[in-house]
Amino acid sequence: MNRYSQVFIEPVGDVPAAEVYRSRREALLQKLDTIGLFCGISKNPGSEEVYTETWNKLVQDPGFLFLTGLNQPGCKLLLNPNAQDADHREVLFLPKKDAYKEFWTGIQVAYAEETLSEVQSLSGFKTILPETEFWDYLDSLVQKQCVKSLEAFYLEFESDTGVKSISDDHNALFAAELQKRFDGRLSVKTLAEKHFDLRVVLDKARIADSRRAQVWTNNAFADFLQNLKHFKTEREAQLFLDYKMQVQSDGDLAFPTIMANGKNACCLHYVKNDEPLEPGKLLLMDFGVRAGTQHSDISRTVPVNGKFNPLQKLLYTIVLDAQKFHQKNVKPGAKLSDLNPMVWDFIWNALQERFVSKGGKFKLLYDKRPHGVSHLIGEQIHEGDPFRCYMQKPLKPGMLLSNEPGLYGFFEIDLDGVHYAEDVGIRIENDLLVTEDGCEDISAEIPREISDLEKLLT
Repeated sequence: MNRYSQVFIEPVGDVPAAEVYRSRREALLQKLDTIGLFCGISKNPGSEEVYTETWNKLVQDPGFLFLTGLNQPGCKLLLNPNAQDADHREVLFLPKKDAYKEFWTGIQVAYAEETLSEVQSLSGFKTILPETEFWDYLDSLVQKQCVKSLEAFYLEFESDTGVKSISDDHNALFAAELQKRFDGRLSVKTLAEKHFDLRVVLDKARIADSRRAQVWTNNAFADFLQNLKHFKTEREAQLFLDYKMQVQSDGDLAFPTIMANGKNACCLHYVKNDEPLEPGKLLLMDFGVRAGTQHSDISRTVPVNGKFNPLQKLLYTIVLDAQKFHQKNVKPGAKLSDLNPMVWDFIWNALQERFVSKGGKFKLLYDKRPHGVSHLIGEQIHEGDPFRCYMQKPLKPGMLLSNEPGLYGFFEIDLDGVHYAEDVGIRIENDLLVTEDGCEDISAEIPREISDLEKLLT
């Protein structure tokens, strides 16, 4: 077991972690025109607040984590494509070793002469310096190379409607500090698009981790279905599912689990998760687990009492067919901005043909489109630029994306002489890996067909 596992994440596979991260940095170096800079987070999230009396679990900024594997605060990365010395093309800046801090919170990947060779071997960096020397090193490099511009990782993107940016996260503050320090002597531009273009296409190690997450999620969901009849509340159900995912894994949950019964399922990001389970109602859950730095992102909707009633079955089948329709259209070259509307058109037309034509009435909680059908999945559960400019770009082999159509509203119909009327929220979500000629549903083993669900629920 890696003694640094708390602060250094090793991808699955036979390739050493140091080589995996080095190859990613080298790929980004090929895209850079000048010095590229990344700033990891400076402190554990929440620790700046007085009322947080104990440490918080750290998840590093995904941009920094993707290139270094370091899951700890206080680090910086400098990439210099024009370095004369190959050992200085990649420079890692680490906090100095603090034995007292390690006494409290565990071992860190830190700068110390006595452990430098070990950290070099672990990380793949040949040049490692104290973080306190970062600004002097950068100043000297700018003067020596007569640098006219810098590239830094901060979230700013060109879109069809103009420049979009995040102005208050730690990356933006770092970019502002760069601007202030060099005060007009050179320009600072974002390298975020270059970085994301590299990051959103998964390599073999990340695909393997994504598949591991699917296996763990499938195992947990099968156990969940077989035990659902024993749960009395959303909370009991959530805790069971969370435990079953995490007990198998080497990481945390991908995100807080949604466990929404009945009308609660009509709240898209419902996290209350404490109300009684109602027999006869549907239970919508959105859940996933981390494997390495990757995630599963799955949604399922099941009947609490084990059997879909005719209204629920009719609506569920529409959503399931929409999901299968979308899967057939996902392929290299297609754009999500074109594919997503097609799914909502499919659901709308199916409602008219299969529900309204039988006398059904409904009132949706939105205007035709409740949310996106697909988002990218990778280092973040919602991968890619936060404004989703990537929706306008062609899909590429190696991209992983969600497939999650949904239906939310009030539905009323008479079927076989019985009147049905209820608030319904249905979402079914699988994860699709774009291949050379289409896509692979890597969630295919996780039950979603009505007959399979009902069999496991009995």
